[in-house]
Amino acid sequence: MARTASKTRPAELLDGIVSYLVRHGVAELSLRPLAKAVKSSPRVLLYYFGSKERLIVKALTRLREHQRGTFSAMRQAKHDRPSDACRAIWKQMSAPQSEPVFRFFFETYAIALRHPKNYADFLSNAVGDWLEFVAAPLVSKGHSLEDARAFATIVIAGFRGFMLDYCATHDRERTDRAVDLWLNSLDTIRPDLQEAPHVR
Repeated sequence: MARTASKTRPAELLDGIVSYLVRHGVAELSLRPLAKAVKSSPRVLLYYFGSKERLIVKALTRLREHQRGTFSAMRQAKHDRPSDACRAIWKQMSAPQSEPVFRFFFETYAIALRHPKNYADFLSNAVGDWLEFVAAPLVSKGHSLEDARAFATIVIAGFRGFMLDYCATHDRERTDRAVDLWLNSLDTIRPDLQEAPHVR
């Protein structure tokens, strides 16, 4: 009897794959040790994910889902100023346990920019998904999609730039001070957006 593919097995494998990639990176990734670590085989991984590149993209998608769940709770919390919400997010992003995750992200981003055809979905989603996530609350309050996406671009680019700096230098004092200055500037931008009429 032919063995049928499990619908749940890819999802079960992904969490283990994510943990492995966060620890070991992707630049010298080989499927054999990865498969051994997740108690599978290279053949099974290729069967479920298609290629090494698609496996990496799926792993990053899973990570993004986890991050959005965490940041969604922060986004929905009551804050007096936009900068307060972003400051809470920065604290979570720059915590020691988060750094390996961002190293994995930045490493993959660099490889994707060099090989855009192999990572087209990743390059699109790495920007598009977060634009939608950050802009959605503003749009729901009546701001134009164009303004909301522009503000979201500032937020996303800021967070990623500061995290790239911190991962490279570990200069906590300087980076945190720069983040504070940036967040204060967000408070000067956001009030203009808050004046937009609510669309019903």
